[in-house]
Amino acid sequence: MLALDTNVLVYAADTSSPEHVPCRARLEACRGGSVPWYLTWAVIYEFLRVVTHPRVFRTPWTLTEAWQFIDALLASPTLTVLKETDRHAEVTREIVRTIPALRGNIVHDLHTAALMKEHGVRALCTRDTDFHRFGFLEVIDPLA
Repeated sequence: MLALDTNVLVYAADTSSPEHVPCRARLEACRGGSVPWYLTWAVIYEFLRVVTHPRVFRTPWTLTEAWQFIDALLASPTLTVLKETDRHAEVTREIVRTIPALRGNIVHDLHTAALMKEHGVRALCTRDTDFHRFGFLEVIDPLA
């Protein structure tokens, strides 16, 4: 059970990125495999923001092109998009209590981590080292 972070999707989409090949391989292994894998809606929207932004993405996509990429992912029968449950506030509260120094940009990561914990997903494929702050996650670098 593996969740993918935004940066893995972005690198998988960006053929000019040095990280493209390993990230695309990881994404295709998830899409074509029989093992459940996970995204969050926040990750999906962040992907859409990055790949359509002219100052962030080398050759920005149109929103239609970016959504076609997401549609291909959503078609995977083994993908689940994690959503908040009635336990979300309780899970997030516990994380904030145990890691009180979280703030700023890492709050977006807190949302991803909380959703994963809420659904019992332990492994996250990401290049973002900030996720190491969440001791309950196994952080997998797709380039390692």
